[in-house]
Amino acid sequence: MEDDNEPEQSSWAYLPDVCLRHVFHWLDDRDRSRAALVCKKWSCAMHSGSLWRCRTITFYGQPSRARTLEFQSALWYTKKFGKYLKHLEIKLSNPYNTPFIKKFQVIMRGLLSHLGKCNSHLVSLSIKYLELDCLIWRNVVRAQFIKNLAAFLKRMSNQLDYLNLKGARITLEEGCELLNSLTSLTNRSFISEINIEDFFSLHLSVYSSALFHQTMSKFHRLTILTFNYNCISDELLDILRERSSHSLCTLNIKCHIHDPHGQVVSGMSWANLAKRAPKLNVNFFFERVMKHDHLARILLEEIPVRSISLRSCYFSDPDWTMRPTLTNLLPAYWHGLQKLTLELNNDHELLDNELLQLILSCKRLLFLKVWAFLSVSFMERLLQNRAERKCILTTIKVRIYTAQDDSTEEEQLLADIYRKFKYLIDSELNYFVITYPMV
Repeated sequence: MEDDNEPEQSSWAYLPDVCLRHVFHWLDDRDRSRAALVCKKWSCAMHSGSLWRCRTITFYGQPSRARTLEFQSALWYTKKFGKYLKHLEIKLSNPYNTPFIKKFQVIMRGLLSHLGKCNSHLVSLSIKYLELDCLIWRNVVRAQFIKNLAAFLKRMSNQLDYLNLKGARITLEEGCELLNSLTSLTNRSFISEINIEDFFSLHLSVYSSALFHQTMSKFHRLTILTFNYNCISDELLDILRERSSHSLCTLNIKCHIHDPHGQVVSGMSWANLAKRAPKLNVNFFFERVMKHDHLARILLEEIPVRSISLRSCYFSDPDWTMRPTLTNLLPAYWHGLQKLTLELNNDHELLDNELLQLILSCKRLLFLKVWAFLSVSFMERLLQNRAERKCILTTIKVRIYTAQDDSTEEEQLLADIYRKFKYLIDSELNYFVITYPMV
């Protein structure tokens, strides 16, 4: 006979542990701590290592009370459950003065010291946009931070698989010191992915540095390397071929107008690397490096290019023309190019025919993003070719620049084009096209 006086158990009491941990996974720190007070079972779920494998800590330069509490909570829980940590991301949001940077350095020293002692699982570390060349980084603070980070990387070198120090902006010697920290225990590193885009200060000719070449020769299992073109040389390509060709899949290369990019790199060096690393794909990102003679020294036909992004960032140069690049350089990659991004201020040069011909010649092109002065009829011609299966684009994102204040007529024409190809766009394309006045 049932006891009617026994209280009925909630269905939550029978929730399997794996499901309970999944629920906790979607809660923020505050809600997790409150939920842990419900019962012993929920408290045990709170202490499950799987909940604390990933952490992002944001240092706010000008914090509100809510942001301060969020930061303090993230820092406290990172220390409390640091032994479970596998992926750590540190963010600096609007650092604005030296006292803030000093506080950041002190907190990071304590955090890295604690994790270095208790953690044996960390495989991913990201600290982006440190901008150590800014004046708010006093020399003593900067030197201490680099020393602490180098010590931490040395301690974690046997387990780290991914390191992102994008935007650190440090000297050649300091940069090599940090990278060498990953190899100091065994004189070689098996880390697979490194992001050192904008890692070195502006205007440095890293490609001519024997110290940099010596440092990079210690990496033997690189899969993805993200860096600037001012690091590229025949010596570096030979090092990658000798040390990492068996694993190398992706090179992400940024070329900025303020970085030196006049070095001569041999097509044979690229060909030898591509031959030894058959899985290699190269992605280029150009920032205001638009002139044909500059690009021609870089975009050699031997490079296995998968993606190209050319951005002029609204800057206009009357001596610059885009047509030779579209007709002479980029068609060399017709067999491998999959992604093309063009953000151009080409107000003196209409490129409809050249761009369409390039798209049709690139047989594997899937992604197209164009911000440029184009005629609206370009979109109709492009979609007609796509409908006839003359290209295989799956993403089309176009911003048509216009010198007119009123773009009503162009918008109406785009609407008519959309209706004409609606069946194709809705079923097969990620499609976004607008007009944009550039007055």
